[in-house]
This record gives sequence, C-alpha cells and structure tokens, in this order.
Amino acid sequence: MYKINKVEEEAKKVHKIVKTICIFLYIIIIPIIVINFSLIIKSFINPNEIPDIFGYKPFIIVSRSMEPTINKNDAIFIKEVPKSSLQINDIIAFQDSGSIVTHRIVAIEKDDGIVKYQTKGDNNTKRDKKKVTYDEIEGEYQFKINRLGVILNIIQSKITLIILIVIVVFHYFYQKRLKKKKEQRSRKREEYANSRR
Repeated sequence: MYKINKVEEEAKKVHKIVKTICIFLYIIIIPIIVINFSLIIKSFINPNEIPDIFGYKPFIIVSRSMEPTINKNDAIFIKEVPKSSLQINDIIAFQDSGSIVTHRIVAIEKDDGIVKYQTKGDNNTKRDKKKVTYDEIEGEYQFKINRLGVILNIIQSKITLIILIVIVVFHYFYQKRLKKKKEQRSRKREEYANSRR
C-alpha cells in the first residue's frame, strides 16, 4: 500500500511538471502560430505591402551597417509615422532596389519641391548614394530586441509553422486520450469497490 501511494505521488509530481511545461509551451507556441498566420494572410491580401503586427513591422538586420546602434541578427520594429515627424538623426527603414535598408537620416532636402532624405549607416564612412522620398519609407525605428532575428528566422518559415501546428494538435489529442484513460480507470475502481460491498 505504501509503495502504491509513493508511486501515485511520483506520478502526480511528474504529471504536474509535464503540465507546467505544456502550459509554458502553449504560451510561446500559440502566439507564434497566430502571428505567423496573421503575417501570411496579410502578405496574401496585400502582396506589395510589408505585413505588420499591431501597427509594427518586424525586420531582421542582416548587415553591420548600423553597428553599434543596431547589430546584425537584431530584430527591429518600425512604425509608419507622418512626414512632419521625421527629423535629422531619426532611424528609418526604406525600400532600396527590392530590399529594405535601415539607416539614419543625416540631411533633409527639397529637390524640385519634393522632400528627400539623405541617409547613412552609423558604421559606414560614406552617405548612401540614393536619397529617399517619403513614399519609399516603410517607417521609423521604434525599438529592437537583441539577437531575436536568429529565432525569428526559424519561426517565420512555413515549415516551422506546420511543425508547431502538428505539436499543438498532437498534444491536444494526447491529453484527450490520457483523460479518457483516467476516466476508465476511475470507473473500473468504482465498479471494483461496488462489487466488494
């Protein structure tokens, strides 16, 4: 009897640990799935626009041009701002030959009545050759999360999304099966107890 109680106590402890880990994983996995789905749907609806999350556009830095302010593999978040709020020294993300560049505004000029922004990477010796118009700007830099780009590169892939969905579905059915087995064991115990009376 003592051994059975001890085994049951150990099983309860293990179950509690597994449950805690599962809750923690759900807290991480479900938001990732929701965010990925949101980004995928938005990119299908507006293929010419960069999808955002609650107004913030995430980008992964792939060069060292903005070091030490922003490092390679940092995840940055930018937000669309009105033209009037952009000033010298602001960091902006803009389109340049099909790529997104994140550099600092070093000068603002008017060319044939059009406002243009001269940019430069903090780690670059020369200014960018092309001056940027407001229409080419994706938004102003808001904040960064160091090294998060490495993780985002993994979780943003469609393969990762499928794997995460499979994990969640598998876990759901596994928990359902465990619950069913537990109910069956309880029923058998009750039947056995009733037959002993």
